[in-house]
Amino acid sequence: MNIFRLCGDMLHVTSIMLLLYKLHKNKSCAGVSCRTQEIYAIVFFLRYVDLAWIFISLYNSVMKSMFIISTLYLVYIMRYQPPVATTYDREKDSFKYEIYLLPGCAVLGLLTAHEWNLPEIMWTISIWLESVAIVPQLVLLQQMREVENLTSNFVGAMGAYRAFYILNWIYRYMEDGHIRWVGWLGGIVQTALYLDFFYYFMKSKVSGSKLSLQDTQAIV
Repeated sequence: MNIFRLCGDMLHVTSIMLLLYKLHKNKSCAGVSCRTQEIYAIVFFLRYVDLAWIFISLYNSVMKSMFIISTLYLVYIMRYQPPVATTYDREKDSFKYEIYLLPGCAVLGLLTAHEWNLPEIMWTISIWLESVAIVPQLVLLQQMREVENLTSNFVGAMGAYRAFYILNWIYRYMEDGHIRWVGWLGGIVQTALYLDFFYYFMKSKVSGSKLSLQDTQAIV
């Protein structure tokens, strides 16, 4: 493992911890897209189901298990556990990923899988699906216009995590020639979706104010 992979994993963990902290501290999930978390739950199931038959390392197994369990827990809190669930705005968090994202990612997974076997196809679908998983969250933030700091920090950490994974892939390519074009392209798409958000995120940090999207017409 290299430093870029480790930083990416730690940023991913940080984003989850920030979100859990927000939900338990504020007793509210206002501004958080449960539908984005549902997509991540699907992503992690598709990608990490190999836990059932492959052991790579303790670190690998712990991280995979944590991502699956914590994401399912987040969905449960927002959907079913009061008082947080009572603050979930289903009307605003209504992006239909099951229509606009899942079918296309499934087709891309079938067409671009490196090998024609179930684990590889599932992994490839998970890469394409993760590349657009943040879309419901960004759409929700666009409707809110002004975003509280904990929420913006959570989304920022998610974007930074994937950027470090791109650096990890570049490093691996330079070290041993390892390359997986699907992962590269998926990471680039995912990072590109964050560009508008990151502009306003950094602007808010410099000014010391809440993140405001009032000057933008579309975030995605």
